[in-house]
Amino acid sequence: MIAYQLTELKASLVRNEVALNLEEGDLICKNLYAGLNRRDHWITQGLYPGIELPCILGSDGLVEYEGVKYVMNPNENWGDRLDIPSSKYTIRGLQKQGTFASESAVQSKKLFKKPSHLSDAEAAILPLGGLTAYRALVSNCKVQAGDRVLINGIGGGVALLAFQFAIALGAEVYVSSSSPSKMEKAIALGAKDAINYRDEQWGKSFKKKVGGFDVIIDSAGGEGFIDLIHASNMGARIGIFGGTRGYINKLSPQHLFFKQIHIFGSTMGNDQEFADMIDLVDKYEIKPIVDTVYSFDEVNEAMQRMLSPEKFGKVAIKIS
Repeated sequence: MIAYQLTELKASLVRNEVALNLEEGDLICKNLYAGLNRRDHWITQGLYPGIELPCILGSDGLVEYEGVKYVMNPNENWGDRLDIPSSKYTIRGLQKQGTFASESAVQSKKLFKKPSHLSDAEAAILPLGGLTAYRALVSNCKVQAGDRVLINGIGGGVALLAFQFAIALGAEVYVSSSSPSKMEKAIALGAKDAINYRDEQWGKSFKKKVGGFDVIIDSAGGEGFIDLIHASNMGARIGIFGGTRGYINKLSPQHLFFKQIHIFGSTMGNDQEFADMIDLVDKYEIKPIVDTVYSFDEVNEAMQRMLSPEKFGKVAIKIS
């Protein structure tokens, strides 16, 4: 187990402290910005599988090579099957050096030219959230124009990107949150309506109000999951990529099979999905929501902000 606490995660730990461990074909790229994810926090707490020391964190990043800026695909060894990753699959920032450093060694096939409409910070926070949202919403739940979509728990990076992708693809998008401020922000960004998921039996009441949902994206699980089932239309597709509220209780199988509901467990995505996600962002000029940008020496403050319930969007770190 790793014994790091957040106060011990200092810049001196991650700036050129670990050899790049070059592989054939690696390009040495300058890290410009990095994005923070909860996996970075879990690794510092020893709560992530496959931890090896020393470890440079950071899975999201914008890099520069020969004067050109690139978004980096953090996937390592997805494998030949598109539907599931191989047993050797990892994400940059664990076994492979992450982006909380001045340089990264990157294969050219992992580099995607930064879409011109994005700022450096917006581009840096895109990879993990964008890929997870794309696979859950597009590949698995197969969202279509005209679908009524619910994003449960708006405010996090993946949820917001799924929200933006669904709007771009012509869906009618709704959100839930326990924060009135976040609901207001989502409506300002194009949500049709919002509801507080702490309201009793909100799934039934929201369905009665707006007509039910064809696609639901969730990152929470927990006892509130039953409200998603109640809010679902016949044949609904539910994509779940997180479990912040724990075990799913009170779920009767009858709720699933009588309504012909499909539930897709989803995390990250294959390399083709990453390329398709970048194309989607470029085509519709989608701009990921940046909550805050910190300097490299403020990495601990950045981590605390990422964990804050007040955060709306993703946290970025300016490396150089």
